[in-house]
Amino acid sequence: MVLLICVPGPVLAESCFAPSRPFVPSDSQAVRDYADIIRGDFEDYIQDIQSYFRCLDSERARAFEEAREVSDDYARFLQMVGN
Repeated sequence: MVLLICVPGPVLAESCFAPSRPFVPSDSQAVRDYADIIRGDFEDYIQDIQSYFRCLDSERARAFEEAREVSDDYARFLQMVGN
């Protein structure tokens, strides 16, 4: 009996890292003094969180495809062993 095992090339899951929340000082004077920096931090966060969501969507799609392939492999395995 020949056991055929298909081993696909290495598939790496994408690592998605959530961005850190922007820091807003509690001191109103510090907020005014650093308004441009804080505004930039918020704008960077918004861009980064959108990239993070795209990454999660991509990883979710990849994982679903992998699960479908594994399910197909399992069905073939069961056929080979007569179940």
